Amino acid sequence: MNIIISLSILATTIVFSLLLLMVAQSGLNKHRENFDKASKSSLEAMFIFVDTKKLFQISVVAAIFVPLILWFFFDNPIIPLAGAIATVLAPKFLVKRLETKRVELFERQLPDALLMVSGSMRAGASLAVAMESMTKESKPPLAQEFGLMLAEQRLGVEFDKALNNMEKRMPVPDFVLLVAAMRITREVGGNFAEILESLADTLRRKHEMEGKIKALTAQGRMQGIVMAALPLFLMAILTYMEPEAMNPLYNTLIGWAVLVVVFVMITIGYLGIRSIVNIDV
Repeated sequence: MNIIISLSILATTIVFSLLLLMVAQSGLNKHRENFDKASKSSLEAMFIFVDTKKLFQISVVAAIFVPLILWFFFDNPIIPLAGAIATVLAPKFLVKRLETKRVELFERQLPDALLMVSGSMRAGASLAVAMESMTKESKPPLAQEFGLMLAEQRLGVEFDKALNNMEKRMPVPDFVLLVAAMRITREVGGNFAEILESLADTLRRKHEMEGKIKALTAQGRMQGIVMAALPLFLMAILTYMEPEAMNPLYNTLIGWAVLVVVFVMITIGYLGIRSIVNIDV
């Protein structure tokens, strides 16, 4: 009888383990497909060509070992859980950060590039030749984007289609203004060199205004950082000075709930301050 019960328990355990393994494998495959699709398209749009499969493997290994290392050092379930969440979200955050930095650099390069094209056209060059010269003299990411547009034209893609493709890759307001100006000029005519100079001056003034706004709101952004970091800093100091008094905060259910509430409130406060000082021109 005991043997039958033991065999039943063993068979149930094996079946349950196999089902759990199948579910985990299915979820991992789906996550890998989503990861490959999102990362590959985003990285290739930034002209960063890497093997997304290796990136996925690194992220999976990090998601496994980072919580284990944190558990070994801190012996607290909250910190490894936070580390696991941060490890899973880190690749997406880094890619988004790279995209933001690339767009900002593109916007800063655009006024000078427009002046270069305008100067070449005033010297007698055509728009295609002026853009080719500007691409050779410029640096990435602007040189990469315009170079790709010119390469598409050389392969037989129409100018408007190549321009639309570039607008999809760089959907920023500054470039949208340039695309609109180019389309209007092609349809109704006009002094395109003068239009480019006027647009470059407008964009330069816009960037100056954005710089002034960032300088005036720097104190508010710093207050948000201090507000978010000060509770964590005080918690670390108190943990170092009075570990016994702070121990229930890290090892009891009520303490974990308090930590969750604290982190949620800190996040809401920080995002609120960021939304106040983030003024769009």
